[in-house]
Amino acid sequence: MTTIIDKLLSSDEPTIRYKVRVNVLNEDKNSKKIRDLRNEIMHSSRVKMMLAINENGNLKTHPYSKWYGAHWVLSILADLGYPENDETLIPLREQVYAWLLSKKHEDKIRTINGRVRRCGSQEGNALYYLLALGLADAKTEELANRLIKWQWDDGGWNCDKNPEAANSSYNESLIPFRGLSLHAKLTKNKDSKKTADMCSELFLKRKLFKKLSDDKVIKPDFVRLHYPCYWHYDILYALKVLTEAGHINDVRCSDALDLLESKRLPDGGFPAEYKYYRKNDSVKTGNSPVDWGGSGKKNMNEFVTVDALYVLKASGRM
Repeated sequence: MTTIIDKLLSSDEPTIRYKVRVNVLNEDKNSKKIRDLRNEIMHSSRVKMMLAINENGNLKTHPYSKWYGAHWVLSILADLGYPENDETLIPLREQVYAWLLSKKHEDKIRTINGRVRRCGSQEGNALYYLLALGLADAKTEELANRLIKWQWDDGGWNCDKNPEAANSSYNESLIPFRGLSLHAKLTKNKDSKKTADMCSELFLKRKLFKKLSDDKVIKPDFVRLHYPCYWHYDILYALKVLTEAGHINDVRCSDALDLLESKRLPDGGFPAEYKYYRKNDSVKTGNSPVDWGGSGKKNMNEFVTVDALYVLKASGRM
């Protein structure tokens, strides 16, 4: 394991070095060395490419444009370890507010058979990255309040308009869980804590990827590794969020941890088995200005590897 850590610490990508030092080696996040490293993240080539289409502080596309819009850019910056309180990102925050808090957006919200049908990943993602990036304000509280109010009785969220739909969506529930967990941690909000803890059971009782009825895999994509996941669910993303929320040592994480460990490569790293983006500079749905290490079952992906080591370390498996 020392070999793979040394390899990651010599990475050209500052985010990789930051995540190893803070999430694996437990270095002080507030030390000067780490603050300098986060500043390096801010000025890294990948971040510059994501913000290259910035015009007068805004991004030219709709905030939800995949994967160029402000919503996705901010979510990835938060995950990379981008430093807090960068006021140059405020125009991007305002673009997100203009979308999520608009009357047009609110008019699309439907309640059918007593359940609010909303893509909770949208408000959940915004809640998470605004908190993580130090951009939260009074309007951010509205995002948390909506998620609390919209939670289904099984613990999650779903935008399925089928009146018979009664089970929450994994894709629409993991990210709100992440956002509310961070909100509870930073604000001590008891309702956010209660809502997040209830949501954790949605995943834990299914061991993160198995059907309740027969223990079979819910969806093949849930057990593949990806980076970035964007709004998609996979076991590593789930383990990462459960680690952040303090649930990684729940015995019901064991099967997912076993499966993750089985994917380790001979060099100690982990692959991105599939990717949700196309590296392309043209602003088109599904394109990304940034390559995140590609995909392939036999090649280590640094972004996947550093997150895998984080959850393995937190679970006592390293």
